[in-house]
Amino acid sequence: MNRTDRLYAIVEELRASAPGRRSARALAGRFEVSVRTIERDVSALQQAGVPIYADTGRGGGYALDKTRTLPPMNFTPAEAVAVGIALGRSGGAPFAKSARTALLKIVAAMSAADGAEARKLAERIHFLVREEEAERASVPAVVEEAVAMRQVLRLSYVDRNGAATERDVEPVAFVSGSREWYLIGWCRLREGPRLFRADRIRRASLLDEIAPARDFGEMAPKVPDLVAHALELG
Repeated sequence: MNRTDRLYAIVEELRASAPGRRSARALAGRFEVSVRTIERDVSALQQAGVPIYADTGRGGGYALDKTRTLPPMNFTPAEAVAVGIALGRSGGAPFAKSARTALLKIVAAMSAADGAEARKLAERIHFLVREEEAERASVPAVVEEAVAMRQVLRLSYVDRNGAATERDVEPVAFVSGSREWYLIGWCRLREGPRLFRADRIRRASLLDEIAPARDFGEMAPKVPDLVAHALELG
């Protein structure tokens, strides 16, 4: 059993025994690996967002929080791979890391047989991409958080002419160009809506302030030239 299969199998083992616990030693025996290997595997699953918690001491072990997991899913292997392809093409997009953890949770919620078949099918899917597409700049995590929480951002930004500025921005939405991702928001320095290209954001930090509610549909028409530039040129 390779590591990927073992990770999914650990989730299934914990799901089957929930709300009971399984010790690292019991899991190590079940999968014929060392206790340290199980500890590393569980840590990787936790970092991926799988809701596993640990209790120490006598009678302790690992348990899966069923209230935060998906029930068994009836995705066919082909459907799961289709979702995986869509999520796998999200490199550079906002919440790309969350897309990867979502895929892990989806496959973990499938039956063991369907999950194994989906993984075999996925091995027969490959992408041939241009180098510039593979290097598409990622949206900074702090900017993702700002949009999700509607929290004001302080940006150090370099515009298309190379001019550097620092400005406070009320984030509204993300806009995808042909090659790049943009943040659209209300720029307090310019006192109006602006687009900020992800790869031109040098630094970003959250301010302790919730931004006023602004509607993308109302903001976008105010920057038609910038939106057109983003969609045509990236």
